Amino acid sequence: MGTLLPCHPTLTLLPLLFAAAIAGVRCAPVYRPEYLVDGNQLVDMQYHMGPVVSGAPTNLFLIWYGRWEAPAQAVLRDFLASLSAPAPFPAVSDWWARTPRLYTDQSGANVTATFAIAGEHSDAGYSHGASLKRIDMQSIIRTAVVAYPDPLPLDPYNGVYLVLSSPDVQGEEFCRAMCGFHYFTFASVVGVTVRCAGVGNGGSQCPGGGAYPFAAAEYGASGQGVLRPPNGDPGVDGMGIVRGHELAELATNPLGNAWYAGDTPTAATEIADLCLGGYGDGGGAGGVVGNVSHAADGTSYNVNCVNGRRFLPGAVALEPRPRRVLRTQLQQLKPLFSSPDPWLLPVDAIALDGVAEAGMASPWMDGYGMA
Repeated sequence: MGTLLPCHPTLTLLPLLFAAAIAGVRCAPVYRPEYLVDGNQLVDMQYHMGPVVSGAPTNLFLIWYGRWEAPAQAVLRDFLASLSAPAPFPAVSDWWARTPRLYTDQSGANVTATFAIAGEHSDAGYSHGASLKRIDMQSIIRTAVVAYPDPLPLDPYNGVYLVLSSPDVQGEEFCRAMCGFHYFTFASVVGVTVRCAGVGNGGSQCPGGGAYPFAAAEYGASGQGVLRPPNGDPGVDGMGIVRGHELAELATNPLGNAWYAGDTPTAATEIADLCLGGYGDGGGAGGVVGNVSHAADGTSYNVNCVNGRRFLPGAVALEPRPRRVLRTQLQQLKPLFSSPDPWLLPVDAIALDGVAEAGMASPWMDGYGMA
């Protein structure tokens, strides 16, 4: 439910501010192979009858909180634009189409395949200060949608609101427990219920968590080398990982009652939480980086974006399917398994309707202990 790498073991269960499910990304990789063992609730990905985000297009509203440099904003914009825009294979849009997009709700609707950046708002004046509580995200959104003279549209049907905080902004439990989270607003604060996510920049505050694997991990994965960020900024590239994690989970569990594992939505494990730091073919849980691509300048990536950019998102779990369906799906994808492919990550097992089945999972399993 959050983005960037899984948190330290002692931070796995966090006190939640809200009474409903809040997804958040933990920040430091921890190797937990038991997460993929038959019978463990964390692989028992189940559908709880709620809706997924299926609007076409889904409108993204960006709130730049704090002081942002234009180059950093351009990097993050390009990642979001790439979710449904063509780019050389393997592209961000391929990642989305092959994993989060496969999830459905009881109406038969799939997770959306198209996104549009529908509006942006700059909160360079730190309207709620430079030290935020999680609940403040709702008031920040409220400020943006009533801002004069250019408010953000309020879109309760197809809108997703992303609060992106600058490196100098501190957040409640940020770095200690998570680097990002997703939730939904209360009508009493914003006026309507909209889906939202908050992502912080941990490049300077906690690079070993918020910018892993572009900085040495704080916990676990101690033998992993530090990778060069594809866009030259560990904090911003780390935000790309966290944001991909949060969007995948927001799309499949927007109201805390759709796709997750566990007995309670307040401590749910969502589709990106299952993978805990898997990156590339041969990667594994807990931030074990696999065979990712390396550009001529030495930077590391596994997907291409618009405008020639590249990113290194983490893995997310394939949609649980009956065994027979999954075996058929795996056979169809077998040609991809026989050669290095950044979209498919070997793991010990994947969850199929609560039954662990040996096989492959998509590399989009994220490895941040996000909410």
